[in-house]
Amino acid sequence: MISLLHVTKTYPRTGDAVADVSLTLNKGEFCFLTGHSGAGKSTIMRLIHMAERPTSGEVRVSGYSSTTIRPREIALLRRKIGYCFQDFRLLQDRTAAENVAFALEVTGAKPQVIRTKVPRLLAQVGLASKAEALPSQLSGGEQQRVAMARALVHEPLVVLADEPTGNLDERATRGIFDLLQHINQSGTAVLLATHNLELVRANPDVRVIELDHGRLVYDSAAEEVRS
Repeated sequence: MISLLHVTKTYPRTGDAVADVSLTLNKGEFCFLTGHSGAGKSTIMRLIHMAERPTSGEVRVSGYSSTTIRPREIALLRRKIGYCFQDFRLLQDRTAAENVAFALEVTGAKPQVIRTKVPRLLAQVGLASKAEALPSQLSGGEQQRVAMARALVHEPLVVLADEPTGNLDERATRGIFDLLQHINQSGTAVLLATHNLELVRANPDVRVIELDHGRLVYDSAAEEVRS
């Protein structure tokens, strides 16, 4: 479903953010993407989201290729990708429900669809009772759950979670991870970028891909094949 084929992303001032990376994320798979700050995790996410194009190599996502995709097709592709960020990126003057609804409004969803979908999504992430709360009235974990609901509005094939627990305490981190696992169990693939090695070690059955200075240095799936 997602493939990176000898992908390099070079920036003029800082050099290679990603260097000759090849990997595949299969349909319905859950995977950790690990590495120190600056290892290339966020760049990989942006390349999959087609917010960046590789300097060389090819990114393939659900039938689209970075070498041939047209600008108007990128919007269609992104409806298949849910994206969650460390800093939530919620609209501070809108309620939880309005933040989720906005993601549907900008794609032209009908009001009836929005009225039906938003409560269901908030219930899915455990926030049915907080629909009318503003972000300032929610905890960090609750704000991230709103961001998760927003990422699910188009029933994506994959959720890209870029350090979604980076600003959360241990309890909230566990809750967000459990929610991502629940989303994954419904058939949605999840790529979770994290530097939280305790979370990784606590879940040994989850595939781990590790980056170091932009290079892929470890893939537990490859290790299992060799074993």
